[in-house]
Amino acid sequence: MAEISVVRSATTLASIAALCTALVAFTHQLTDERIAQNEQAWLEQSLQPALSGVLHDGNIIETRATMSSPHGLPGSQDALVYRAYAAGEPVAALFVVHARDGYSGPIRLLIGIRTDGRLTGVHVLEHRETPGLGDLVESTKTDWAQQFQGRSIGDPVAAGWAIRRDGGDFDQLTGASVTPRAIVKAVYETLDYFAENRETLFALPADTSPEASQ
Repeated sequence: MAEISVVRSATTLASIAALCTALVAFTHQLTDERIAQNEQAWLEQSLQPALSGVLHDGNIIETRATMSSPHGLPGSQDALVYRAYAAGEPVAALFVVHARDGYSGPIRLLIGIRTDGRLTGVHVLEHRETPGLGDLVESTKTDWAQQFQGRSIGDPVAAGWAIRRDGGDFDQLTGASVTPRAIVKAVYETLDYFAENRETLFALPADTSPEASQ
């Protein structure tokens, strides 16, 4: 009888363990799916500030391509490009690049450019600039970045792609010139790269790795 009781106890414990394992796996699967959906929604939302006025089809996340350094764009890190299409035709490209010369380090930027070479928006994604000074480039704090919308590689001419303190056309920030100077330079370099590589950029294969949607 004792042996039967031991066997029954072992069987019960094994069943409970199996049930718990199944529940954990099921919960993990649901959580992973929800996290992935939330991450994609966040990414899609984060791209919108640089797509002002651009109507496009499909999921722009799926068009992402990674350009390994050196690539000719601002920054020494890998650069990303997302391509927007309407009715199968390219309408804009979004670049994630790094302005090298920020006051406290590289500034991660999202830069949108229409196929005609005009900027659709510039959005600061990440930085370590001084609170109350350099961080005023954030669109949630000031409208400083809006001055880029509609500009192009020839508007203004090359000499005008600088802050006013340096004789250019772009406003700086009160008490901070290093941060806006770095961003203006990075935006111009990205416009120049786009003008030289437009067809190649839209021909790049999209990322297929699991990390492509991150």
